[in-house]
Amino acid sequence: MPQDKLQDELSEFVSSRADELGVPGVAVGVLMNGEETYASHGVTSLANPLPVDRDTLFPLASVSKTFTATALMRLVAQGKVELDAPVRRYVPELRLADERAAAEVTVLNLLNHTAGLEWNLIDDGLGDRSLAGLVARLPQLPLIAPPGTRASYSQAGYNLAGRIVEKVTGLPFEQAMRELVLEPVGLTDTVYGLAEAMVRKFAVGYNRAEDGELRVARPWNAFKEGARADHPGGGLASSVSDLLRWARFQLGDGDGLLPAAQLHRMRERTVALRGSTLGDGFGICWFLHDLDGLRGIGHGGSGNGQFAELLIVPEREFAVVSLANLGPDGHPFNQSLVRWTLEHCLGVTEKQARPLPYDEARARQVVGRYEIDAMNLDIASDGARLTLAVGIKPEIRAASDEEMPPDHPAAGIGFLPGDGDEYIVTEGGLQGQRGWFTRDTDGTVTGVDIAGRLFNRAGRAS
Repeated sequence: MPQDKLQDELSEFVSSRADELGVPGVAVGVLMNGEETYASHGVTSLANPLPVDRDTLFPLASVSKTFTATALMRLVAQGKVELDAPVRRYVPELRLADERAAAEVTVLNLLNHTAGLEWNLIDDGLGDRSLAGLVARLPQLPLIAPPGTRASYSQAGYNLAGRIVEKVTGLPFEQAMRELVLEPVGLTDTVYGLAEAMVRKFAVGYNRAEDGELRVARPWNAFKEGARADHPGGGLASSVSDLLRWARFQLGDGDGLLPAAQLHRMRERTVALRGSTLGDGFGICWFLHDLDGLRGIGHGGSGNGQFAELLIVPEREFAVVSLANLGPDGHPFNQSLVRWTLEHCLGVTEKQARPLPYDEARARQVVGRYEIDAMNLDIASDGARLTLAVGIKPEIRAASDEEMPPDHPAAGIGFLPGDGDEYIVTEGGLQGQRGWFTRDTDGTVTGVDIAGRLFNRAGRAS
């Protein structure tokens, strides 16, 4: 597609889709045939509006992990870190809930989410909020599996990886990241912390309340200011222009920062993922996608009223970035934008999964409550329909002095063809998300995977 035509059609789609979903501000960038195309719509803030543009900063949330992983790969290339080495070689004070796991977990286990760590430790704004403080509290974090036995997405794992960066370089994590990655790649608007973001144009996040009103999302970057322990897993803010520069780097030969073989190794599958919308496997950090025969690598981010999406198709030298500042509707905006660009730029049409009719016997097997550290997931049946609801635990919400994102109310799900353990969400803010149920050796459902992470069963619904 000629660039001028892509520009017109992309701008039209971005504006119409953002208006349809009521997203205050969005920014999109596409890299194709070596040329960059941008489209923006809306404003940075409803109270103090400025037009969103290619240089507007949005929180990246978990897209930050791709930077942390690349920095570690640079340390690998320098011979300072080994992927298969135990984490204790670099963080000897590491303790976990299980001593054997603490001794065996490797750097690669952290980078491909096979460390067996649950999602994360809750930042309460108190105590030592550094990466060293996080490591000291890790014995409190539940383990969901022995290291290396299964993938389950873990923020804590990436924060621990950030501590490796600190220990090996002798620098604060943020300074190490600037020296290892951000400055050499020329990412002048990719920053940690409000002090850096506030001197640039940035987008305020919003959450849609039950009455439909848009309310400012506080805190801005999902974590209270000063939560340095969450920087490796989700602390960056950036713009679509910087993210396309980041995509160019990932598509290149390492630019002298690390050998091309080490950079491209990050795209190679290290573990499979089952029944996940996020991809069919992990490389080193990257989610791997089969795009109708093309291989894609990508990562998304979900913050407080902020959503980010980055997808790269190496064999086509193609990338798309989408940033949106509304929860939960920013997520479907980003997903529809990625689908649109794949279809119009690469001729890739996503195959829609079709759920099976409601099955009472299957429904009874999965109904119940599932949980991680900060969230509950409830699956219920009314005898004709199976639903999934997910939200922050009430006691955590009640104890917080900060506004938190709204919960995802009960939305329909359906089983997918096969062995009956895979499902898809058919409505609501999580529409299109796929996951699967875990069983023990007796066939009893013990957990449910969604968004790449395992929620363990806590009990059955009444």
